[in-house]
Amino acid sequence: MKVLFIIDRIELKYFEFNNLVTNFWIIKSLLERGCEVSIATIDMLKLKSSKAYVHCYSSYLKDGNIFYDKDSQKESAIENFQLVMFRPDPPVDLDYINATYIFDFVDRSKTFIMNDTTAVRNFNEKLHSVMFNDLMPENIVTSSFNDILEFLNENSEIILKPLNQCFGGGVMYLQKGDKNTAVIINQMTQNGSKAVMVQKYIDKAIYGDKRVLFLGDKILPYCVQKVPSNNDFKFCEHNDSNIHKAVLSDSEYESFKPVAQKLNSMGIYMAGLDVIDGKIIEINVTSPCYFIKEINGHFGCHIENDITDFILSKVTQNVIV
Repeated sequence: MKVLFIIDRIELKYFEFNNLVTNFWIIKSLLERGCEVSIATIDMLKLKSSKAYVHCYSSYLKDGNIFYDKDSQKESAIENFQLVMFRPDPPVDLDYINATYIFDFVDRSKTFIMNDTTAVRNFNEKLHSVMFNDLMPENIVTSSFNDILEFLNENSEIILKPLNQCFGGGVMYLQKGDKNTAVIINQMTQNGSKAVMVQKYIDKAIYGDKRVLFLGDKILPYCVQKVPSNNDFKFCEHNDSNIHKAVLSDSEYESFKPVAQKLNSMGIYMAGLDVIDGKIIEINVTSPCYFIKEINGHFGCHIENDITDFILSKVTQNVIV
């Protein structure tokens, strides 16, 4: 099977020995199964006479690690791949959106794309979380200074998030009475011109947030707790000391099952919920981290094999259909 991974530019730069990255483990597992795996970034995509192409590199296994041949860049029609894993990181900016447009010209009967690029384009990780508003903390999405100030006065402590970032980028905490209130609101909204997600602060955030993992319409039995680092109020440093073993409660499992089913029906087959005290704070669909290294260590499993089995089963179903 020929597989194409669209990865982030920083991942291409540090491709080898990067076992903190979900793509590392999935690519390794696919290569071990005999798949031909090529890698590219969004700037390597193009259209020629309405047909989608990519400049890509071949990857390979050596001594239990993955590498790519820097001298092997080739051009290929995307339809030559049976599977595309579309996993570049945010920001979801115009370049990112344009990359998803290119995949509109790929014949889906020949190539299965995960996550579906149209679904990724249509689902904002912060804003569309409110599809499941009953499972979220109180929130508003707005660019209005007065709306945010009113929400702050009602809730005393709030979190403000840009709509297109990841890994806590640009997220701010604001407390009622803070002398920098006006500055923070104006900075976040770019003086009222840019909408942001505003959520009521959850006290248990001091213990971090739980990553709940979906594959298709199923919830995986493994999860981790991401704890704040460097005296921050949020998880922002990926290392062993900040990622603890966690347990999914029965009530969480039942609450989040419909979320998995809904996302799966939209073409979002791989997703991760960030959860605090049973409340969803956002839904990761662009390049969700499965914390494979940490989960394997905490649970004594090989979760990458479960993920790869699922991915290959979806490609097989697509071919059959």
